[in-house]
Amino acid sequence: MTQERSLIIGASGGIGAALCEVLASRGEVVGLSRSGTGLDLTDEASIANLLGAQLGTFDRIIVATGALQINGAEPEKTLRALDPRAMANQFALNAIGPALVLKHAVPLVPRDRRCVLAVLSARVGSIGDNRLGGWISYRAAKAAVNQVVRTSAIEYGRLRKQAILVSLHPGTVQTSLTGPYLARHGAVSPQVAAENLLGVIDGLSTTDTGQFFDWAGKAVPW
Repeated sequence: MTQERSLIIGASGGIGAALCEVLASRGEVVGLSRSGTGLDLTDEASIANLLGAQLGTFDRIIVATGALQINGAEPEKTLRALDPRAMANQFALNAIGPALVLKHAVPLVPRDRRCVLAVLSARVGSIGDNRLGGWISYRAAKAAVNQVVRTSAIEYGRLRKQAILVSLHPGTVQTSLTGPYLARHGAVSPQVAAENLLGVIDGLSTTDTGQFFDWAGKAVPW
């Protein structure tokens, strides 16, 4: 039986590290991150070089990167707090970075078997589910990455017939990203989040490509 291969982008983060740990029992895991391998998601050359150095193809490629606060800029509570530089930073890391991964990942996706490319998004990126407002930059960047996944899924469908591209909402997870906000929400450990996400990934079919699901496998409105 052929050994499964998984590629985790953001392997040093809470969810990324947990995904690597769980997937290690299933086969080979390649983890890329800023601290571990020098991956800079805001630098296309970094992405191209590291993905281009990978040999063979993968059964799973998971982009587990993201940040709610960048350079100390907290999520905006009102329009008055909107800062163009902070908003650009959100798009660079949370939308453009994953888009560049999908751009350079095509050679790593097999032509002859199933492969899932999953990008961690967030329910707050849902336009239809936005009832509270606020967090404009983060919400907009996550909405943008959802569109990136949706659009990329169409092109991948022409290039790799068995590829499945999805956005995934992991729920509220106990990580450094969510730490300051956990008082208002229940949260699960990164290990539980990883198991939940892999459960969803394992159950996907090609009919699900281009969709947005939460940690329980339920569709999230755009």
